[in-house]
Amino acid sequence: MKIKCLLIDDEPLAIKVLQNYFTNFPDFEVIGTFNNSLEALDFINSTPVDAVFLDINMPMMTGFELISLIENKTKVIITTAFREFAAESYDLDVLDYLVKPIPLPRFIKCINKITTEYNSKNNIKTEAAKGDSHIFIKVDKKMMKINIEEILFVEGMKEYIKIVTSDKTYITHKSLTSQSEELPNDKFMRIHKSYVIALNKVKSIEGNRIQILSYTIPIGRNYSKDVKNKILE
Repeated sequence: MKIKCLLIDDEPLAIKVLQNYFTNFPDFEVIGTFNNSLEALDFINSTPVDAVFLDINMPMMTGFELISLIENKTKVIITTAFREFAAESYDLDVLDYLVKPIPLPRFIKCINKITTEYNSKNNIKTEAAKGDSHIFIKVDKKMMKINIEEILFVEGMKEYIKIVTSDKTYITHKSLTSQSEELPNDKFMRIHKSYVIALNKVKSIEGNRIQILSYTIPIGRNYSKDVKNKILE
């Protein structure tokens, strides 16, 4: 079952950007677009919608006014060029607040939030609970889905990172710090300025080196104590 989304924005280009982003996520479906809040209201209150992407400055009725009139518990994601309305939006229990122009990595984080919320609302076991949580990375203009449980380690290479799984290696333009923030910290640990490893994939430790399958990975001097305490605890 797909997660149904609605896009409401009076700027056609803003809607087009989101539509293009959504083509990378087959579990989601854009079931409608509106450039008028009043017209969108009837649709939202009469049609099952899981998430609404909503601009604030809209003709006839603002996004905030629309939120107050939504009768069901549809989750709202604010999309706006203005940062100053963030506090007010969270008072209205919005799920997320995206500032235009919306970068794709930030959009992916929002997608993950919606997925978690949808699974919880529908009593669906999350992929994390099944050991099958995932991340998306951009490789050769495609968004690739990688199951977290398959990741062995992530290696930083200046402006790029290399994500190594048991059977594939992916290279993407991203920082190691940024990628590590997307991984669960109870399953992954930074052991070197250039390496983040999956803790449950460690085969052995010898001196300042860790063995994961056939890979030998160095432990940074500044990380050594914490790494050994964590892995050997």
